[in-house]
Amino acid sequence: MDELTLPTDLTTARGSLNPQAVGYSRSPLHRTPLPDGPAGRLRTKRWEYWGILSPELAVGMTIVNLGYAASLQIYVLVRATGEEISIEPLKILPSPADVQLPDTLPPLTALGAAGDVSLRFHDDDGGTHLRARSPRVAVDLYAPADGEVLGVVVPWSDRRFQYTLKDVARDVSGTVTVDGKTFDVGAGAFAVLDRGRGRWPYRTTWTWGAGSGTVNGTRLGLQIGGQWTAGTPATENALIVDGRLHHYDGELEFTYDLSDPASPWTVHGPWIDAVLTPFHRRTSATKLGVISSEIWQAFGAWTGTARTPDGTEYSLSGLTGWIEEARHRW
Repeated sequence: MDELTLPTDLTTARGSLNPQAVGYSRSPLHRTPLPDGPAGRLRTKRWEYWGILSPELAVGMTIVNLGYAASLQIYVLVRATGEEISIEPLKILPSPADVQLPDTLPPLTALGAAGDVSLRFHDDDGGTHLRARSPRVAVDLYAPADGEVLGVVVPWSDRRFQYTLKDVARDVSGTVTVDGKTFDVGAGAFAVLDRGRGRWPYRTTWTWGAGSGTVNGTRLGLQIGGQWTAGTPATENALIVDGRLHHYDGELEFTYDLSDPASPWTVHGPWIDAVLTPFHRRTSATKLGVISSEIWQAFGAWTGTARTPDGTEYSLSGLTGWIEEARHRW
């Protein structure tokens, strides 16, 4: 894929894919207005997802706008006990006040509200404030922005395309309160941003993995993905070394067994041989008529190696993170 270095529009004036937008970037460069005309009203997808992993917790926060429906999610895993809390309000035909997911050039503010559940992700000059409120969970975190990120456009056709931005090795600090107990988030924690804007086919399956950690004094971030990009020139595979992103073309080979929550997930390719050994697996299923979603997400420790294009090899032992398969009909 070509590397983009200048801001560009994802779509043309008619709403079709801008060919000049296809490629990858090291910073948020794509403008994504996505006019909601008749051709795109049912296929336009916008979302902001933040995942946080600390020695005590795993936290996921999502704001999604499908045009005809809006979905919010707050997920918390208490690692010591294995307790999971999943809060997932859904609104059909949402009003503009329910969810706001603006264009993708920072700084931006994403908002979502449904009843007594609210989420707010707000950029400032130095990073992003992450806040969520619900009867059982309250999140107040800050993730400084430091280092390169991976922006990719996946071109299925001139009418079906996706811009995604993955920022997988953010420091994060603050507090998460679960049923009145407050956890301090800081040392050993990291945050991941997954941002999406595009016009999707009705059925999609993807594999996505992320990891972060410091190994032998080097800060590493791992971003891998597959299935949904097959048949296109796009890949969302990268290794971030001390803030510098290395992007890789070519599909990866994933091996895993969804029937066994404890089984390892392996990733193989010309630049990577890695294994994630789970300490917990989350499963989630939503079936609401025309909308359905199934997710198998394994949290665990990475081992193996990855290589930069110059041949330098890095151990992944010491990275934590997750990997998942997701199947959507939306």
